[in-house]
Amino acid sequence: MSERVRNLVALSATHRTAGLDERATFTVPAGGSEVFYAAAREAGLAEAVLLATCNRLEAYAVGDEAAALHVRSALLKATGASAAVLDQHLRPVPGLQAVEHLFSVVSGLESQMVGEVEIAGQVKDAYADALARGMTGPVLNRVFQRAFQAGAWARTNTGISQGQVSLGNVAVDLALRVFGSLAEARVLVLGTGDVGRQVVQALVSRGASQVSVASRTFENARALAEEFSGSSLTLADALRQAHTHDVIVGCATVERALLDAVSLREIAGRRAGRPLLLVDLGVPRNFAAGALGLDGTYLCDLDDLARVSNANLKARLAEVDRARIALAEKAARAWGAANHQTSSEA
Repeated sequence: MSERVRNLVALSATHRTAGLDERATFTVPAGGSEVFYAAAREAGLAEAVLLATCNRLEAYAVGDEAAALHVRSALLKATGASAAVLDQHLRPVPGLQAVEHLFSVVSGLESQMVGEVEIAGQVKDAYADALARGMTGPVLNRVFQRAFQAGAWARTNTGISQGQVSLGNVAVDLALRVFGSLAEARVLVLGTGDVGRQVVQALVSRGASQVSVASRTFENARALAEEFSGSSLTLADALRQAHTHDVIVGCATVERALLDAVSLREIAGRRAGRPLLLVDLGVPRNFAAGALGLDGTYLCDLDDLARVSNANLKARLAEVDRARIALAEKAARAWGAANHQTSSEA
């Protein structure tokens, strides 16, 4: 068993190694998790956890000396990406470095928007999924549980999350920069998942009073809209009425853009120069990049929002450095404990 601990490995492809459109080529589609774990079992991996978000494709695994190759193969099957594409962006992170990396991920230090809080919940969901599938064991159970404790410590005892960093808040900050106030702005939110909910909540809390929500599943749109005293639309109606809105936020999971270049030109033309802000939080994109250069139209994607969020990062750099040092110490202790536990069980 101690041999397996020496072969703990993570494979990681993130915003640090791939641009937005490149990340879109290796997302995990519906059913992809099942494919990953089936491949991991078939390869004989002792333990494995898949973490897939809009900005991150990672897997943590315990196995023999070929564990990294097995994880790579499982990720290729799960995403359907070509090896030529994924290999450009996938980075191996072995042993203690993998533990340190996980601790930093859970704490938000590796996020595109440094300090954002959503990632902790996403990692917990990924771990819970692997646990329910019987794919965790003594090493990953200990490492992930310690990572959650370390992440909570970092957020409580350092200033890394100062300013309530989240996609929803940053998107609204951007809208306020363009319009000054959202009291009179008509806002359309496409998508009702976790990010869509964050956006609607942030909009309402910051003064937006004309918020419409649309989804492929109308009941989901109606439920979210009613919760925040907004209005709901079918996705088809929302796209037809897009030109009547001042801010459109795309949070939907899509295979191709909801608004292509032709649609965006038509929308801009019908607005006759009145400003339109398109905030695209999707990977793949909800809006075609062709909106750039259209009269009165501003398009911002996830990479743009990260730059806005991190503009005041210098004020938090000391806190980030302090958190990294403390997390590295905690990771080393967790790694040592995992080695001791599995060695005693061998």
